[in-house]
Amino acid sequence: MGNDLLRTEFLGVQMKNPVIAASGTFGFGREYEEFFDPSILGGVSSKGLTLEPSRGNRGIRVWETPMGMLNSIGLENPGVEHFRDHEAKNMRRLGCAVIANLGGHSLEDYVRGAEILNDCDIDILELNISCPNVKSGGMAFGTDPVQAADVTSRVKSVTRHPLMVKLTPNAGDIALVARACEEAGADGLSLINTVLGMAIDVKAERAVFDNVYAGLSGPAVMPIALRMVHQVAKAVSIPVSGLGGIATAEDAIAFIMAGASTVQVGASTFRDPMAMVKIIRGMEEYAVKKGLKNIQDIRGIV
Repeated sequence: MGNDLLRTEFLGVQMKNPVIAASGTFGFGREYEEFFDPSILGGVSSKGLTLEPSRGNRGIRVWETPMGMLNSIGLENPGVEHFRDHEAKNMRRLGCAVIANLGGHSLEDYVRGAEILNDCDIDILELNISCPNVKSGGMAFGTDPVQAADVTSRVKSVTRHPLMVKLTPNAGDIALVARACEEAGADGLSLINTVLGMAIDVKAERAVFDNVYAGLSGPAVMPIALRMVHQVAKAVSIPVSGLGGIATAEDAIAFIMAGASTVQVGASTFRDPMAMVKIIRGMEEYAVKKGLKNIQDIRGIV
């Protein structure tokens, strides 16, 4: 699973294959070592980091749905300084590309977090702009092109790492936001983050989550994610990492055909810890069957 059929260059980083463990679903990589060797992967995106440590949301955090799951974790994490001092070194030992996912609730949080991560041996900085901007009434940075461009520009001006901006599907026009991020200096984009959803406990007559709304992921969102990746890949000239409901090699290949250079797998790993290994093998078998020199030969053909 390390041959040239799947080898991928993404944002200047050489990867064994285009399959990345999505942020928030793979911890810092060590959690899955009892199932398989993470060096098999193209890369791992860290648990979402914030400037200060966070305990996350209270109450129920995960709720199963048909063909997916809702989560309201609230970015529970040890903070960027702990990541810099401990987890980054451990992630580098995994033997694949290291991506740090950074969130924030103000421009200052993002900038300071990016500055701290400059001291880390990581390959890519993934900027999670689905976070609410506390200084703008709680609207997520990524739902507004102006705010998305502002945070992208500010972080780009201080980071020494290639910058990948993770887009929210809850924007009115995701292609417009994508172009704004590109113009502001983003080196690449990843999408989609979770889709805003809700669950009600009819017996208790109350919302399941303390925050009422939560993020939907899993196979149910894949058609939405695929459509948005296709739209964004057509709208920008920078590389795209596609994610959202990928469960099989066929799913991953569809995202490549829609224009994604890499794919990220998240919720499927909860159902089957070996999901990414199977996806990599399936993509390799597809490339052999089709006589491809490299899986990127089919990128953007739809």
